[in-house]
Amino acid sequence: MQANIGDVAQRAQVSASTVSRAFKHPELVAKATRERIARAADELDFAASRSASVFQTGQTFRIALLLNDPSSTWFNAHIYEGLDSVFHPAGYDIAIYPIGTSGDRHAFFEDLPIRRNADAVIIASFDVDSKEIARLHSMNVPIIGINALPEDVFDYSIATDDDYAMRLVTRHLLTLGHKDIAYIDLDPPENADGSLHYSANRRSNGFLAECAEAHIEPAMLHVSNTGQRVDHALTQLFALNHMPTAICCEQDRIAVPLLSRLQRLGYAIPDALSITGFDDSTYAREVGLTTIRQDPHDMGARAARHALDLIAKADNDFETTDETASKTGVSTPPIHESTQIRMMFRMSTGPATSAA
Repeated sequence: MQANIGDVAQRAQVSASTVSRAFKHPELVAKATRERIARAADELDFAASRSASVFQTGQTFRIALLLNDPSSTWFNAHIYEGLDSVFHPAGYDIAIYPIGTSGDRHAFFEDLPIRRNADAVIIASFDVDSKEIARLHSMNVPIIGINALPEDVFDYSIATDDDYAMRLVTRHLLTLGHKDIAYIDLDPPENADGSLHYSANRRSNGFLAECAEAHIEPAMLHVSNTGQRVDHALTQLFALNHMPTAICCEQDRIAVPLLSRLQRLGYAIPDALSITGFDDSTYAREVGLTTIRQDPHDMGARAARHALDLIAKADNDFETTDETASKTGVSTPPIHESTQIRMMFRMSTGPATSAA
């Protein structure tokens, strides 16, 4: 018969509530008691290997992943796969925390030091407040950023240079002779209040800078981040005095369905209208979309490897008898890496014609 929590409590000569507390909040249980419970768990084969490690070291073997968009989106899904390809073999689980507003983010950073239920925190694609993460640094909890802002507050961060990448896209359109260009970006998700800032916002900065240097004034369109985003984009395009000769989209998830819809409406791509995206996501190649390729799976894997290194260092710092080291937290200088990007030239862009 499989042992239960009561059996462990009886063997360790503690209450069942103490065993439960050792599972959920090991930092609240004395080390000697944790070790006694761990020995009892081992003897009874009660979640032996994992529970014992939690009791003895205080590690949770859980990684907190903070996402603003749903985990099913192309970018987030590939980030997760990359993270899991490294964390799973190392025995770690990934817990996803949806963050829609700065209030959600603040609540997470307020609660985590109390619950201590993650060994590292990974933030994807939005900004953080340096004051909020200072408490985690004091607890030796590594903070990892993936396309997150600002890079210098993270122990490790990896990002695409969105500004530069979008400059490349814009230069491509300008080289083709396009001077009548519309830019389409996504507003925050419906559950957001605009209090978070996203790395993708820097793409419009690069686009506008290139247009300014070329002395052209593009049309800037903003569409809601919902299932109706293509309809919203088309409504705004048709409300313009005339259709532009090129459309530069912030993400493939706008560009791919928009390209298909425009073709069904009779627009010849790229003869009458050029369109670009960003990501090189699912179906971008199939529809012939000119876009920027980034590799979120690789970004996730690299972030996970650095996270494990930082967790190991944090554990060593925690166990050291050097008082200074124990107070400084994760003292390794922050590391920031930029990912490799590549422009994918496909059939959705061509020389400019007169305005449609």
